[in-house]
Amino acid sequence: MTALQIENLAYRWPSAQHDTLGIGSLSLDAGESLFLHGPSGCGKSTLLSAIAGVVAVPRDAVRVAEQDIGTLRGGARDRFRADHIGMIFQVFNLIPWLSALENVLLPCTYSLRRRDRAGDKPAETANRLLDELGLSGPALTSKSANELSVGQQQRVAAARALIGRPDLILADEPTSALDEMSKSAFVDLLARECAAAGTALLFVSHDRSLERHFDRTVDFRDLNRGAL
Repeated sequence: MTALQIENLAYRWPSAQHDTLGIGSLSLDAGESLFLHGPSGCGKSTLLSAIAGVVAVPRDAVRVAEQDIGTLRGGARDRFRADHIGMIFQVFNLIPWLSALENVLLPCTYSLRRRDRAGDKPAETANRLLDELGLSGPALTSKSANELSVGQQQRVAAARALIGRPDLILADEPTSALDEMSKSAFVDLLARECAAAGTALLFVSHDRSLERHFDRTVDFRDLNRGAL
């Protein structure tokens, strides 16, 4: 199955004079990982917002799990995102007063599909993901998010994106707070977990030292040739 298909996507911010995005074609199969690199400010995060339906896109331009994102409106778009897309942000967007474990389980609260795909005991699945990501034991998993280090919060955000085996994970510069050794281990684990779950991974970064962990690499400046 094709997890992501983009064809002739143009997007312009309301106040802009020129298009930010002009993507001719991009596709990503289930279980495939793609490293998308480019300098800051070139439109990479805008592309992720378009794929996730955070900004409105035209019909027939973006498909996720064969759903045309441009046909969805309001609550339907939010529900589709919760069901099918996991997101790892630069700013992790954890709920500060919830524990690490509770934050990971949030997708299972908002999406019945993710809840069903997390197994008979989602809390056990969440703990396994946290353990794989180096956050094991109740002393850590029961801590509230605002008590965790930045690196630990990053791992919680990754586990939250992975739980319930979404069709696509969008990762926006998620290794910015990690040292070189931790960064490599984190990306390797994220790619392996996605491959095992059949989840496609679109990983955006300016750090090209990470590209060896991925099936394919694309330079955003080559991809976005239609933008002025």
